Amino acid sequence: MATRGFLGRRNSDDTTKDRLPPGQFLEQGFPVLSAGPTPRVKTEEWSFKLKAGPRLLMQWNWAEFNALPQTRMTRDIHCVTTWSKFDTAWEGVLIDDVLAEAGIEAPTGFTLAHSADGYTTNVPTVDLVGGRAMVALRYEGKAIPPDHGGPARLLVPHLYFWKSAKWITGLQFTEKDELGFWELRGYHRCGDPWREQRYTDD
Repeated sequence: MATRGFLGRRNSDDTTKDRLPPGQFLEQGFPVLSAGPTPRVKTEEWSFKLKAGPRLLMQWNWAEFNALPQTRMTRDIHCVTTWSKFDTAWEGVLIDDVLAEAGIEAPTGFTLAHSADGYTTNVPTVDLVGGRAMVALRYEGKAIPPDHGGPARLLVPHLYFWKSAKWITGLQFTEKDELGFWELRGYHRCGDPWREQRYTDD
């Protein structure tokens, strides 16, 4: 599902071009895009699971997850539908801190993110660690609206935004690169906007 009006291409001036990956235009709003209806995820029912294959490594409820170290991150984001938005401000728990709380290092090079609506997306583990990604709990200082993935969404800002799974409920380390929802439908395994990795053969 997508909001109307995001598909058109708008011009960007020279002051923004160094921050816009190829084929992107600068968006001032925040379009809503999702594969299906917006689920209403109650925080009292939310949990976050960290798994290695089928094995549960650790699980947190909402209060426990919010008690983990919090980090603020302001980043440009880039949607595969060609819009980019600058200086978006997020707060949440770095994947590094999730792993530290679990007392582990990432056990495999592949990760599958799971969402409350059944959506999945595969992300190379290297793109999640080293301070590059978080489970975001707030946007612009407020709770993340459901349309934008609240109460919690994965944030991997250096990849196309479909990798930043909305309504996230867990990360699963996998022995091989298991494709997610859009990747099974022809989208790229990695999704680097600076390399225009939109589709499988890009």
